[in-house]
Amino acid sequence: MGRSVSYPIGAIVAFRLIENKEEGDLDWEYECQVEDIISTAREVFPSLVPHDGWRGREDRILLRNAYADCGISIYCDLAAIWLAERDDSFYWEADYSRPRTGRAQRWLEQVSGKFSQMFGELRQIGSFSNGEAVFERIEARTAEVSKAAAR
Repeated sequence: MGRSVSYPIGAIVAFRLIENKEEGDLDWEYECQVEDIISTAREVFPSLVPHDGWRGREDRILLRNAYADCGISIYCDLAAIWLAERDDSFYWEADYSRPRTGRAQRWLEQVSGKFSQMFGELRQIGSFSNGEAVFERIEARTAEVSKAAAR
């Protein structure tokens, strides 16, 4: 059975390739991606602070605020940069006394467009029954729409 890159359920997800130019060091390219995600996301969403953690075995948390985790998951050379409502015990304990989940969903709705625009290079257009996903480049789709509009 095939598979694709992991990401948390319900997350806002942007996909991009980890370029391995000239058969270089993939680990180095990955760490460059991580640094870029952290600096870009913190600049645009200042409430996100660095956090070193994991959701399960495949989803690495890079940043966190009161409502959401921002992270990266990889499979081969495909990276999923994601933003998802927090799912840790401290969050749910705080939610018990002062509900946060509604505010978290609202914040995620507000930032989803900008997040996808900042990090998305690929769009998932479907998946096969065996779990393998199919993607298209976002630029290619934009250029195709522009050509059609010009006609």
